[in-house]
Amino acid sequence: MTVRIIATIIGGALGFVYYKFIGCRSGACPLTGNPYIGSIWGALIGFIISG
Repeated sequence: MTVRIIATIIGGALGFVYYKFIGCRSGACPLTGNPYIGSIWGALIGFIISG
């Protein structure tokens, strides 16, 4: 259980880091142009990978 929580938090953080350094600056990209959506997708992927 705690592994899933930790993986979800790390995934969300990595999603934000991806937005910050690599993401789309123009805002035209729906997944990487918004820090909230990037973090949510990262957290979701972290959750899926953990289990």
